[in-house]
Amino acid sequence: MTEQEQWGTPEGQAMIELLWDPPAPARRGPRQKLSLDEVVEAGMAVAARSVDELSMRKVAQHLGVGAMSLYTYVPGRDELFELMIDRAWADRALPDRDLPWRAQAGFHAHEAWRMYREHPWLISSNLWRMPLGPHVLDVQEDLYRVVALTGLDPATVVRSAGLIESHVFGAARAQITDTSVASRTGASRDDYYSARAGFWGSYYSEERFPTMLRLWNAGGFDDDDPADDWEFGLGLILDGIERLAAPPA
Repeated sequence: MTEQEQWGTPEGQAMIELLWDPPAPARRGPRQKLSLDEVVEAGMAVAARSVDELSMRKVAQHLGVGAMSLYTYVPGRDELFELMIDRAWADRALPDRDLPWRAQAGFHAHEAWRMYREHPWLISSNLWRMPLGPHVLDVQEDLYRVVALTGLDPATVVRSAGLIESHVFGAARAQITDTSVASRTGASRDDYYSARAGFWGSYYSEERFPTMLRLWNAGGFDDDDPADDWEFGLGLILDGIERLAAPPA
């Protein structure tokens, strides 16, 4: 095994150390004006206003310091974002281990939903490249433990846990994005479609969209609450996991 295979790149190792073993405040010499915690919290405050504005300069402005001083604490914007993600995941509670696996999995999903609602900027994270931070990994470890209670094989446990997280992430992203667009434009989703009502008389045809029309006439589109949609999807996912875990008849 080469040194890089064992330790990764120097930049990657430095990021791991920031997540797991951040430097303590210096006991000698000039007192530092800030701490890494304050920098991370400032990054989260800036992202709460607009994740598109997250930059070292904006964070420095929020803290009232020069941008170059932040590089004492964190290498750059991307590394700061990793630290912010891990900090946000620290807010997620873990389920009662005495509950059945399905109730515990549902608890994990609802905690994820709450986390995204409280930290909307998290929809800019990448579930395929999550920080190897203590809080992210503690939550993931527990979700794997919960799904493993089903007795499914390891690969299916990993895929099932990932499906639960991905479902909540996708649903939260859709709702948060719509809320952001409504705030920016002043137009709700209903306003958006009302402004385009001419489509139905101009381009819509029963011959081209017969199933859509049948579902509409039957009330299939009447219940359009995003909260209900994501709960419905979660139920289907847990039903599927339960069926996979059921012993053969």
